[in-house]
Amino acid sequence: MRFPALLSIAALSAALAGCDKPAGGPPGGAMPPAPVSVITVAQRDVPVRYEYVAQTAGYREVEVRARVTGILQKRLYREGTAVKAGQALFAIDPAPFRVALARAEADLAGAEVRLAQARREVARLKPVLEARAISQKELDDSLSAEQLAAADAQSARARVNEARLNLSYTRVDSPIAGIAGRTAVSEGALVSGPNVLLTSVTQTDPMYVNFGISDREHLALRRDVDLGRLKLPAGRKFQARIKLSDGSLYDGVGALDFTDVRVNTQTGTSESRAEFSNKNNILRSGAFVRIIRDGALRPDAIVVPQRAVLESPKGKFVYVVGPDNKAEVRPVEAGDWTADGWIINSGLKAGERVITDGVMKIGPGAPVQVVAPAAGPQQPGVTPAMPKVPADNKKSAPTT
Repeated sequence: MRFPALLSIAALSAALAGCDKPAGGPPGGAMPPAPVSVITVAQRDVPVRYEYVAQTAGYREVEVRARVTGILQKRLYREGTAVKAGQALFAIDPAPFRVALARAEADLAGAEVRLAQARREVARLKPVLEARAISQKELDDSLSAEQLAAADAQSARARVNEARLNLSYTRVDSPIAGIAGRTAVSEGALVSGPNVLLTSVTQTDPMYVNFGISDREHLALRRDVDLGRLKLPAGRKFQARIKLSDGSLYDGVGALDFTDVRVNTQTGTSESRAEFSNKNNILRSGAFVRIIRDGALRPDAIVVPQRAVLESPKGKFVYVVGPDNKAEVRPVEAGDWTADGWIINSGLKAGERVITDGVMKIGPGAPVQVVAPAAGPQQPGVTPAMPKVPADNKKSAPTT
């Protein structure tokens, strides 16, 4: 009765042997082609956007200081509010300056009396000299005394003007229209002239945005222009936009109005500036923002998605689908980054199929099978490749 047991062992051995062969797989046990998504690259004009860290600054920022020394008597404005040009901001005790003006006016009056006396003396001596009753020296001395009296009167008049000017300086006015800041000195404090900062006034409309461009970026931009890779706007007049700290874009377009020819030795950047309208006072002086320069164009550029560009010790590369449906490594030179992906300066030609999804499952020379691209917005400037249908999957015509 050992025959049934032998038959069971033989059947089990045959079943185990059958499990070693893949059912329906490629002959010889080869790996099936990896499914990938591709795009067919095409040339197009690509707008180039440059983005930098920037800081806002008032169109004019003025430190308000007193011109005379005295006791700060009163603050005449409300902190943080708008002030007009010429509006009084502070009052310094004017009493000492009124006394100084009165003294100067008295000195002027005495000088003018002495001048009048000297002139009368000269007028009296001239006829006497003609009658030879006095010597020429006496008349010359009178003329000199008249001239000295005139000089004293002129000096006294200047001291009066100075005293009046100092008295007017006891009223500290705003030199510009803008937003007045916090008061740095309280009433009753001694203000030692221009050495003490009283407050500041900032003109916030329009508003400046300052940023720096590295020397390396300047050289790269010039090189791309010389090679025909980059086309600058007419007159190099870039448009500027502001990205606020919360990531939103400021509703307004500015213009670059200054670029320094010098390079800062500490930062390695050259200072640039853009001007923006700020009628609603959304921009605040001193805020850190990001500035975006628009207007440049990459003619006939090739753009591939970011996920398609890989990195190796030798540089960046992509996988392309060869004529035999195998993955080929293609070294590329990546240029600027755009919203669509990387701009490829060299290494790809229009019409080639670049693998975007599934690159982690393949290697050089690996067979691939192109499938439909992943769902999502189509990348501008690239054309999704249509999947190829294997011959054995084609449906035969119905028979009657």
